[in-house]
Amino acid sequence: MTGAGRRVDLRSDTVTTPTPEMRAAMAAAEVGDDVYREDPTVERLQSLAAALMGKEAALFVPSGTMANQLALRTLAVPGTEVVCPARAHVYRYEAAAAAMNGLVQCRPLPDAGGAVAPEAVAEAFAGADHHLPPVSLVTLENTHMPASGRPLPPEEVEAVASIAHAHGARVHLDGARIWNAAVALGVPPARLAAAADTVMFCLSKGLAAPVGSLLCGPSALIEAARAHRQRLGGGMRQAGVLAAAGIVALETMVDRLADDHARAKRLADAIAQRYPGAVDPSAVHTNVVCVDAAAVPVGWLGALAGKGVLGGTIDPRTIRFVTHKDVDDDAIDHAVACC
Repeated sequence: MTGAGRRVDLRSDTVTTPTPEMRAAMAAAEVGDDVYREDPTVERLQSLAAALMGKEAALFVPSGTMANQLALRTLAVPGTEVVCPARAHVYRYEAAAAAMNGLVQCRPLPDAGGAVAPEAVAEAFAGADHHLPPVSLVTLENTHMPASGRPLPPEEVEAVASIAHAHGARVHLDGARIWNAAVALGVPPARLAAAADTVMFCLSKGLAAPVGSLLCGPSALIEAARAHRQRLGGGMRQAGVLAAAGIVALETMVDRLADDHARAKRLADAIAQRYPGAVDPSAVHTNVVCVDAAAVPVGWLGALAGKGVLGGTIDPRTIRFVTHKDVDDDAIDHAVACC
């Protein structure tokens, strides 16, 4: 579709549709009851995910939010604090689930530019000596979505993790878009997750599978997470029809993420040229473009929607666009022309 009738959906990479190869794999998938651990396709996906992340085991779950919540319930101690970036998904976008499901309190730390200072993490642990709640878990997010999808280099994760581990706490990495980080940095995802006790990643974002995320970590922790998955109603029975698409996603959809990154950079350049100060294109390394809403005209997002270009917001100050496999070069051309 071209011209005025074109629809370019940049609200999120969750809107991606499965590829023909995924649909064929889903139709042909060998299945069993996963709650009984009898689904061979789920087992294969979990083994593949664990190996790619350099962890002992993995658990297939319906969503990234569930994977994060299972990590919190498994790793954090009720009545303690979970240190996280101030704009972390576990803190802002999971409906206060940490408090409701994990009986923990999130302690947000400044994350300007997508980074959390190791000194701030160390200070959070020191608070227990001054009548503040103890910290039992530190979470990080890679890529850091609100910072235009900034990829965290492994050294950054390791610096924070070493402090947490020195204080007897554990580390969870929300790697919803860790494959984008791996491609942007040229680093295997296992290297990015090495310092974390657990890591989760989504199949249903840039990798374009229809459903699902994986929580990866030591076997004992994944077994505990499996029990929590049951408590949350996450047993999916003949889930091989979904896992099959996830296997295809991991085997065929990773390298093409570089195309999404290049298109996001093109869009960021165009917006910055049209509205100086709205976005820093040099900060766009993956597939997320965050725009300062104060730097664009009032009603700009609605005007774009009227031209068939859909974006979204992540807070009152930030407009977001996300590129993905269903947005090609022509679609970006249209979006740029509409900006």
